[in-house]
Amino acid sequence: MASSNRSQTVQGLTLIAPPLGYAVLVMAAPLLTILAYSFLKDGYLTVIREFTLENYRAVWADPIFHKIMLRSLGVAALVTLVTVVLAFPVAYFLSFVVAPGKKSLWLFLITIPFWTSYLIRVFLWKVILGYNGVINSGLKSLGIIEQPLTFILYNVNSMVITLAHAYAPFAILPIYIALEKIDRSLLEAGRDLGESRAMTFWRVTLPLAMPGVVAAALIVFIPTIGDYVTPALIGGGKIPMIANMIQAQMLDLDNRPMGSALAVTAMLIVAVLSLLFVALNRRFLKVRA
Repeated sequence: MASSNRSQTVQGLTLIAPPLGYAVLVMAAPLLTILAYSFLKDGYLTVIREFTLENYRAVWADPIFHKIMLRSLGVAALVTLVTVVLAFPVAYFLSFVVAPGKKSLWLFLITIPFWTSYLIRVFLWKVILGYNGVINSGLKSLGIIEQPLTFILYNVNSMVITLAHAYAPFAILPIYIALEKIDRSLLEAGRDLGESRAMTFWRVTLPLAMPGVVAAALIVFIPTIGDYVTPALIGGGKIPMIANMIQAQMLDLDNRPMGSALAVTAMLIVAVLSLLFVALNRRFLKVRA
């Protein structure tokens, strides 16, 4: 019996070894490289150099880092809030209103934005929101405005719109999956007990859908922090985020140790906030229960 279990374990390890090795190579190796760079005095890994914490001291003592990091967290939180709030009704509609035979078609339509490059979508939003773009030209032709609107491009508003559109499918799908798993008999039981539709949604549907909402929030929040294309193009370079600061250190200044220290610090901050968000959500669900 023991030998049989051992052979099954060996077979299992043999099956997962190739994908596990590939995952370690693709994901862990770059992270470990950045971590190693962050402790170096220069940007070379070919020779073992003296390790130092000076890069991290410089990062935490830099007021510009504090300002840009807070801005990045604020923009990412706002994008996450807008995206999830807009995605939830769409996911709810797909799960509870659309006929089962047509859900595949709707899901197919939601994935259409993935057919084009993210960079192209950002450029399209720049064309739409530009001073002579679709919105301003349309409003001027209708006589609603005389001068182009200046608050819809090269600011936080335009960045939030662009990022919310870019990550909307990522938020819709996990919420939809969570709503699909809800036992409809629970909703019927709530109505049979005299609860209104609004209270049934608040006390039954929303708590059961929270795992999908949490997943959607994390899926949107984490990559938004690392986005540098949108601040550069839609923000006009006037509202740099932490990813732009890292890019400047890595490429423009060729200071890989400092850029790596910035990246590691940002990752740690995002990881702590994400874990805190998950913990608070679990506590909220326990209280609701």
